[in-house]
Amino acid sequence: MKFADRMQRLKVETAFEMMAKARKLEAEGRKVIHLEIGEPDFDTPQNIKEAAKRALDEGQTHYSPSAGLPVHRRAIADYYSKHIGVQITPDMVVVTPGAKPIMSFAITALLNEGDECIVPDPGFPIYQSMVKFNGAIPVPVALREEDDFRLDLDELKRKVNKKTKLIIINSPHNPTGGILTREDLKAIADISAAYEIPVLSDEIYDRMIYEGRFESIAQFPGMLERTIILNGYSKTYAMTGWRVGYGIMPRPLVEHMSQLMTNINSCTCTFAQVACIEALQGPQEAVTKMVAEFKRRRDFIVNRINRIPKLSCRRPAGAFYVFVNIKKTGMDSREFTDFLLNHCHICALAGANFGAQGEGYVRFSYANTIENLSEACDRIEQALK
Repeated sequence: MKFADRMQRLKVETAFEMMAKARKLEAEGRKVIHLEIGEPDFDTPQNIKEAAKRALDEGQTHYSPSAGLPVHRRAIADYYSKHIGVQITPDMVVVTPGAKPIMSFAITALLNEGDECIVPDPGFPIYQSMVKFNGAIPVPVALREEDDFRLDLDELKRKVNKKTKLIIINSPHNPTGGILTREDLKAIADISAAYEIPVLSDEIYDRMIYEGRFESIAQFPGMLERTIILNGYSKTYAMTGWRVGYGIMPRPLVEHMSQLMTNINSCTCTFAQVACIEALQGPQEAVTKMVAEFKRRRDFIVNRINRIPKLSCRRPAGAFYVFVNIKKTGMDSREFTDFLLNHCHICALAGANFGAQGEGYVRFSYANTIENLSEACDRIEQALK
């Protein structure tokens, strides 16, 4: 069987590769502490599960329109209008099986062979993977620790040119937990307007903010017509396995997104969409409690890591990751994650997997119990001694 050349450009998420290695150790009887996967360790709130059960009993098991159930699209539009203070209508919304299709469909619809796309570095690896898969060129822009992992705006200005057809931003950010300030977003919006470049804004961690408030680039005048917002239910409502995401975008792009949905997925699971309406409109206490617990864990692991010789990390303002500086260990990031797995039985992700600027760091997810986070830090400190 001969495969298309484009398959060589496609990469996978290393979290799943590392998890497979950890499972092998567990099969040998080792107790592995999992800090690699970007998944809340909470159950989906009960009211959402009950809504799905009712939808099943009511026969909501058939096709829905490719762009999503009209009542679901309206619920998303109403929620986001209140969330960011900009009027959004249901015909600007597309619902997809998980949030990744919004990313891949936007890249497919907007980039030709040889076009350039700005991506954050370090950043979610699938950004670069999908840009390359479509024959376009990812252009990394640095996020540095000394800048609290905010986008280097001077570098962005230097790298934007006539070939740039898309800018991807992510705030709160994976893997660093950093956030873009309102001033940062305004500067990016000005560049977008000057060059007439659309922005794909990955806002999947929008509810996981520990200091300040969430800001969307779509809030700025004229940006709603140039912004594709990517969001979903996986992180906020601990619904990773439900596979429902959505995008908010200019109406002309909705038509193309719907066509891609029709050709590739047909539609998103109907009864899961009904449950998502309940997620948006129902009680939010479970989300509030989860975010408060993540903040408690963040404070614990940051303080604990900074007491370990040769390691340090900044206090992230959002998401549920710490990006740990390991440069004083003398190991590169992949060597260090192998060291963690084989000597400490801790599964984490090498910063180099997130881009060249990620070298010298490892990502820990603190979507785990305080007890496990404490034991993990104890193991690391003892092994480094």
